[in-house]
Formats: sequence, structure tokens, C-alpha cells
Amino acid sequence: MTDEYELDTLAVRAGIERSQFNEHSEALYLTSSFVFKNAAQAAARFANEEPGNVYSRFTNPTVTAFQERLAALEGAEACIATSSGMAAILSTVMGLLVSGDHIVASRSIFGATVQMFNNILPKFGIKTTWVSLTDLSAWARAITQSTKLLFVETPSNPLMEICDIAGLTAIAKRRGVLLVVDNCFCTPALQRPIELGADLIIHSATKYLDGQGRVMGGAVLGRKDVVMGSILQFLRTAGPCMSPFNAWVCLKGLETLRIRMEAQSRTAARLAAWLEAHHSIRRVYYPGLASHAQHALAKAQQSLPGAIVSFEIKGAREEAWRVIDKTKLISITANLGDTKTTITHPASTTHGRISPQERAAAGIGEGLLRVAVGLESFDDLRNDLARGL
Repeated sequence: MTDEYELDTLAVRAGIERSQFNEHSEALYLTSSFVFKNAAQAAARFANEEPGNVYSRFTNPTVTAFQERLAALEGAEACIATSSGMAAILSTVMGLLVSGDHIVASRSIFGATVQMFNNILPKFGIKTTWVSLTDLSAWARAITQSTKLLFVETPSNPLMEICDIAGLTAIAKRRGVLLVVDNCFCTPALQRPIELGADLIIHSATKYLDGQGRVMGGAVLGRKDVVMGSILQFLRTAGPCMSPFNAWVCLKGLETLRIRMEAQSRTAARLAAWLEAHHSIRRVYYPGLASHAQHALAKAQQSLPGAIVSFEIKGAREEAWRVIDKTKLISITANLGDTKTTITHPASTTHGRISPQERAAAGIGEGLLRVAVGLESFDDLRNDLARGL
């Protein structure tokens, strides 16, 4: 079906396998286990000699529907769904790496990912080298004989830096390592990293894939031999799986993904332009602005700049918090990807657990704010921010 239809059609049709009741909407299978015809079939299923459902920790029809639909949208050979975006990252590194292996990662990534790479993975003998997201030569220099993964978010959180995916792909293939791209901010509606050469894609389905802030979820997508091999085996054994209910919610979210992403991106572009002209703003980080350092690259590899706008005010934490506290409409929460606009102070929330030195290296100052634009009126959002600015 992937080659036959375009993204909008796949978003509402891919992954559907109707039951004997021939339902139109995707069915929700709330069951922990599945019944076999006989003992021989049970043995064959457990031995992976016969396809079919076994146990909802690693096989469930609703979860499978979500996996197949998301894979179709990303142009991936395979997908496994997880309990959260962080579970997707953990499943990837624990499935693919062993003690003594090495990761090269961008400094500009989510704070919890930094915590995982710095504080948890070293317990298992896995080390990480941090480099600038935009400096391809730094990536190449950091790769060693023990390097197995290159890990990048693009656009980055929260500074909206853009990585040259095709350029990094060339380095990864030349050195024989896998390139993992976190595509959470763009989703396949705006960017398809596999078409640019990435081996694996990470998603926090909690964000735009659900789209309404309802459930937790994650996904790993890419080459079938990698995803359905050791990564699936880790998920099957360790159990960081997506629940059928959450998969069903995210399935319905995918149906409106492009519509939401396009509308939210349009409003974000207007908000970014207004903020850039405001006398209280030192700098705006948004790929759709001509002032953005990777503006041309963003236009080349994304269909739209996205719905996240970060900006640095003329002041520090006290002034930044005042802007947040003066809002009446925008939700004060660190989540993003919702139809409701959210605002957060990264230095004290999403990146609050990393050291001041690490925040400084990532460019996250005390005056930085991040707004994830939803579906509200531009005028209402502008007026809400103007009150504090």
C-alpha cells in the first residue's frame, strides 16, 4: 500500500485489518494474551515459526496497526511501538549496543536523553561523545573504531538547530555506523529522514502523533533487519511496550497529522516574525526566519519549518518567568505537540537536570523560552505573550 498511495491517504488507511465484524474504524483489542488453536500452534508462535499474536507485550493487533501506519508514513521497512519516546531511545541503544561501544550525539538534544547517555548508559560500559549538531567535521572526528551510533535531533530541542541529514548520512555510511534521527518535532508530515539516508527514526508519539496531549507512546522505525532484530528482542524481553489503548489513540491522531502540522506551522511562522520584531526580544530561534543560521537547509529538507518557536528575552530567569506567569491562555507545561499552545522555561524544566556547564554548551540560557504553537488564533497567542513582554 505504501507505494500505491500518498501520505494523506496512508494516514487514514494504512494498517487497517478488519475483524470478522468488518468494522470501519480501527478496532481496539484490550487483551493481554491470545488463544491458540492447538499446542502445536502455540509452540510455533513462541518459536517465531508462524506469524501471529502471542502476548500483548510484543504482539497486539491495535499496536500492529499503529506500527504499520507510521511505517508507511515514514517510508520505513519496519516499526516497533514503545511506551514512550524515551523508551524508544532506550530500546534502540540497549538492543544494538554492548559494553565498550560508543555513541556520537549532538549537544542539542532533549534533557532526558542527555541524562540517559551521561548517567545511565555508562553503567553498561557505553560512552557518548558530544559534538555540535551543525559541524559535520566534528561528527567525523569524533567517530572511533568503537562507535556504533550517531544520534541527532533535527530540529533540535529547544534551539531549533537543523542538521544536514544527507551530509551526516554520508559520514555514517563511510564509517560503517548507524545514523539515528529523532523526528519528533517535524513528524513525517514535514520531514522524512529515511529518504535522506537515515537508518533509524525515533518518535515520541506523546507529541504530535497523538496531537492532543492524551497518551504516552514512542516508536523506532527503519530497516527491517535492525528494527525487527535485536531492538524487538529487547522490547519483547524487557517490556517497554505501547498499550493497545494508547496505540489506538495515536492511530486516530495520525489521521489528522498533516492538517494539524501545517496549521500549527503557519501560526508559528507568524508568531516568530512578530517576536523577532519585538523590542524585548534578543533573538528568535525558528527555521522559517531568514535570520536562522540553517534557514536554507531547513527549506531543503523540511516541507515547513514546524510549530516550535524558541526565543531569548532581554533578561534572565526572573524576566523569563514573568513572561510565563503573565500568560492567561497559553498552558504552562513542558509538553509539546498539543493542539493547545504551551510555554516552558527550558533551563529550569526540560534541561533543568543537566549541569549549568552542559546547558551553556548547548546554548540554553536563563532568558530562553520555548513555545509549542497549537491551533488557537494567532491574535490571541500574540496578545497573551505581549502581556508579559
